[in-house]
Amino acid sequence: MAAAAAVARSIVRSGVLPLSRRPPAWGRAAQQPPGLPLAPARAFSNNKILVELDESSGFATMKFKSPPVNSLSLDFLTEFCISLEKLENNRACRGVIMTSAVPKIFSSGLDITEMCGKSAEHYAEFWRAVQEMWLLIYGCNMVTIAAVNGSSPAGGCLIALSCDYRIMVDNPKFSIGLNETQLGIVAPFWLKDTFVNVVGQRIAERSLQLGALHPAPEALKLGLVDELVPEEKLQERAVAVMAQWLALPDHARQITKSMMRKTVLDRLISHREEDIQHFISFNSKESIQKSLRMYMEMLKKKKKSG
Repeated sequence: MAAAAAVARSIVRSGVLPLSRRPPAWGRAAQQPPGLPLAPARAFSNNKILVELDESSGFATMKFKSPPVNSLSLDFLTEFCISLEKLENNRACRGVIMTSAVPKIFSSGLDITEMCGKSAEHYAEFWRAVQEMWLLIYGCNMVTIAAVNGSSPAGGCLIALSCDYRIMVDNPKFSIGLNETQLGIVAPFWLKDTFVNVVGQRIAERSLQLGALHPAPEALKLGLVDELVPEEKLQERAVAVMAQWLALPDHARQITKSMMRKTVLDRLISHREEDIQHFISFNSKESIQKSLRMYMEMLKKKKKSG
């Protein structure tokens, strides 16, 4: 097993195969000998992620179901990663549509309670889970489509940005963006790189400094999302786009995706521990903790008044 893993890591570094950290040679294909019927589908859902796999069409739908706002808690991140890894290792699944089961919200982003008043060890565990989510989505072999059916700030935007294609509900009340600076924190370099690759340097620089949240029509204009559709048409359109992408040979699409994303992925992989230590150091500062406490108090007041 160690030898197989070493070979797989060598293949990934070469850039010849897709940048999944579990290439087919020791992921999906290793689970079952060629020519045999597919094994019965495993349970992909868990407490916070509802997964529906349509084996006949070759794709799954992941619905976030962690009310009230699908915040990215440590539990959510862990369950998300488990579900996505299970799908990636299933030969019947070639694509994933990510959406929300909570009305009006895709995901509110990182759970601030995980970042406030905790130990350095907890911050390290939490940030490693955030990194892991991004690595899994951004380096995924499968086609990934974000069906954004509500507001998507910060970590919610991270999920959408990391996908291959983004469709958002055509509603100006829904917004998307990286608003970290409004909370007194900073988007990590690997998320900044992802954002720049989607919208370009100038738009990203302005948007990140201002912590801007862009209403759906503006997000389309900036290229932050690929298209807008009426809410009742969102799932139908996501399925249609998925069919277009799955019509291509997997290997050609995967290798192309690997070439396009390898530099950004490698940058985090090679600086992962340094990034975790930077997060701990920055997040532990009293000025940052004060900003986070103030933000949490504001949320509590808003909830009471609402």
